[in-house]
Amino acid sequence: MKPGGFSEEDVLGLAKQGYEHGKATFAIEKSSSALLVIDMQDEFVRPHWSPFWVPEATRRVPQMKRLIQYCRSQNIPVIYTVYSKTHQYLDRPKTLPLMPSRFPEKNIDLSPYFISGSIWHELEPEPHEIVIHKSSYSAFHETPLETILKKMEKDTVIICGTLTNYCCSTTARQAFERSFKVVFGSDVTAAHFPELHDMELKVLRRGFALVLSLDEILKEIT
Repeated sequence: MKPGGFSEEDVLGLAKQGYEHGKATFAIEKSSSALLVIDMQDEFVRPHWSPFWVPEATRRVPQMKRLIQYCRSQNIPVIYTVYSKTHQYLDRPKTLPLMPSRFPEKNIDLSPYFISGSIWHELEPEPHEIVIHKSSYSAFHETPLETILKKMEKDTVIICGTLTNYCCSTTARQAFERSFKVVFGSDVTAAHFPELHDMELKVLRRGFALVLSLDEILKEIT
């Protein structure tokens, strides 16, 4: 197609197609893949325990457990991430306490949370599995994750966990920028609200990742 001649209707139609139906063109090869389980820790998963609880993450534990178990059966490495007390919290973005996500206007004692980085018991890592202790949304930000994946000779990451529109999607974007192939599970990730989850999937689908359901992921792993 020659340059020029694209109407507003044309370009918006192309964009809509990508957001709603786009599909990245790569295969999921188990020999070069690793599964990232993002932040499925008590603070986000344990019902009623913390102000950071994501109820949908709790509901999606069975699907994530199924994905984890399948990856283990196929010798696909499972790597977990958590927030915990690292470096006296001095490794956090300086502006983090200023964000509404930390409830600055509320009288909530946040001191009991994000100390040990305890993963929800139903998804507990096996002794040999790696747990990345991170300080910000991305699992790549100032962590050894990229080095670990390269030493494992993995060029594809499968992402599950929470929150879809924070840590999961930020990790997906930074994986993409590091030239990893990104598989993003549409029903093994969770956000606070369905509309935020769905909107994030649309953005990732068009520009960053192969977005698939759990059943599709299991079917396409070769």
